[in-house]
Amino acid sequence: QVQLVESGGGLVQAGGSLRLSCAASGNIRRINTMGWYRQAPGKQRELVATITSGGRTNYADSVKGRFTISTDNAKNTVYLQMNSLKPEDTARYYCNADITDTDYYGMDLWGKGTLVTVSS
Repeated sequence: QVQLVESGGGLVQAGGSLRLSCAASGNIRRINTMGWYRQAPGKQRELVATITSGGRTNYADSVKGRFTISTDNAKNTVYLQMNSLKPEDTARYYCNADITDTDYYGMDLWGKGTLVTVSS
């Protein structure tokens, strides 16, 4: 069984920083893409950033220049460094991963989410 566990959310003042982590564990053969999405109250879930196994990144326009996604392949972990946070960044942040397990079964996994609250 493969699972994702996020950490690092919390309360921060506008202009501050937070780093989110998401660790994948279980019978993993290959992690193809990992990413972060967020959902604010009353809004749809939206993409924040993704990173491929080759290191190609993609960011939402709203976070470009402020957020950085990175991975530690040895730890099967993806990070989201969030700087210059704004109140509009307040949301539950979800980790997502496209994983192939040791039985060559492909899966699209989601974590349970971690709450980020930015006060003005």
